[in-house]
Amino acid sequence: MIANQIDKCAEIISQQRTFFATGKTKDITFRLEQLKKLERMIIENKSAIIQALYADLHKSEFEAYSSELFVIKEIRKVIKNLASWAKPRKAPVEVELFPYRAQIYPEPLGVVLIIGAWNYPFQLIISPLIGAIAAGNCAVIKPSELAPHTSQLLAEIISKYFPSEYLAVVAGGVEVSQKLLAEKFDHIFFTGGTAVGKIVMAAAAKNLTPVTLELGGKSPCIVDSDIHLEHTAKRIIWGKFINAGQTCIAPDYLLVDKKIKPNLVQELQKCLQAFYGENPSQSPDYPRIISQKHFQRLVNLLSSGKIILGGETKSEELYIAPTLIDDISVNAPIMEEEIFGPILPIIEYTNIQEAIDFINSRPKPLALYLFSQNQNLQQYILNTTSSGGVCINDTVMHCAVSSLPFGGIGDSGIGSYHGKHSFDTFSHYKSVLKNTFSLDLNWRYAPYKGKLSFLRKIIGI
Repeated sequence: MIANQIDKCAEIISQQRTFFATGKTKDITFRLEQLKKLERMIIENKSAIIQALYADLHKSEFEAYSSELFVIKEIRKVIKNLASWAKPRKAPVEVELFPYRAQIYPEPLGVVLIIGAWNYPFQLIISPLIGAIAAGNCAVIKPSELAPHTSQLLAEIISKYFPSEYLAVVAGGVEVSQKLLAEKFDHIFFTGGTAVGKIVMAAAAKNLTPVTLELGGKSPCIVDSDIHLEHTAKRIIWGKFINAGQTCIAPDYLLVDKKIKPNLVQELQKCLQAFYGENPSQSPDYPRIISQKHFQRLVNLLSSGKIILGGETKSEELYIAPTLIDDISVNAPIMEEEIFGPILPIIEYTNIQEAIDFINSRPKPLALYLFSQNQNLQQYILNTTSSGGVCINDTVMHCAVSSLPFGGIGDSGIGSYHGKHSFDTFSHYKSVLKNTFSLDLNWRYAPYKGKLSFLRKIIGI
């Protein structure tokens, strides 16, 4: 199967280039039809999608809707706004350049590659695909082999609703990814870890292919003493333990004001038990780890500090209990890599500058969280830290606001998407300047004698 997929890569790309050259994908009516077809595909196959997500991640039906199938709202928003987004827009022209007129034309890039991740294996394919379709591109789609049920389902349903010369799923493992990355695309959109992101960028550089890299990192969560304790704990526990912590913007570790720490820890424990019961392995709402490799990596991290709550594991079920860890050294293994699992380290600070300096001493994270009612502190954190995004007095929810660009900075990614930002990512904004034959001013033409003083007035020096 893999060998067959590898052999087909070049052929699929060639077919898509031929189809793109017809100009059909540039037509707004065509794009809207495809977006409506994508919407219909999701609606008609939602039960199969939910089953596949459960098979891969033990994801509950509620989380399947809230974290994966919600992309249907993004499709509907794009359908509503696409005509206005795709219109050429006027650009101002300096008065001294009269009678020129300037416009900016959004145009599709061509044939793009979308490489998805396993933690949200449906949403992280469909969301960028919406932007690719809306902008008028053809797309080759590579789902993660670590979520095989969802990957197979995507291959089946996309091929059923769309011709391969327009949208094609190429399934398989590392060999398939390597073959695809060796080909020439007009844009590569990758979601995954920083290490693989570097490989993708290096491969893209050989063909001068632009990239969007949606990566991750250790997203810190600062908890000030001036908070609503119950609301803070609920929002942290929810954001950390949805999808069993396998979320790129999950709070990776807590930096807690020493004055509030005992009360916060007590409330976090209370919330965990309220959410998942005394035995989370029996909860219908608690997912599992994606693979044995990731399970073992997480088990090794459990020894990084003192377990306050949780710590239970079941290898045969890929189960790791939601776990709180205290007495963490900043140099412990759990603080050296993105956790990407249901383990939450808690570190205390006595002065907010300690927390800020600690965050700034590390690679820039994909998200930063702050819980505080102190508006001066909120502004200070915004001014003194850098991250892909910030969410104040909540976690994760900023990614649900489609008007906000979602993306990283530095080690946490390049570029952004969601809503209009997805359309922008998969578009080239072409500058167009128009002149008229009705007037032709001579000041710019040689000979230049007697014209310098006029030019200096225009420039202002």
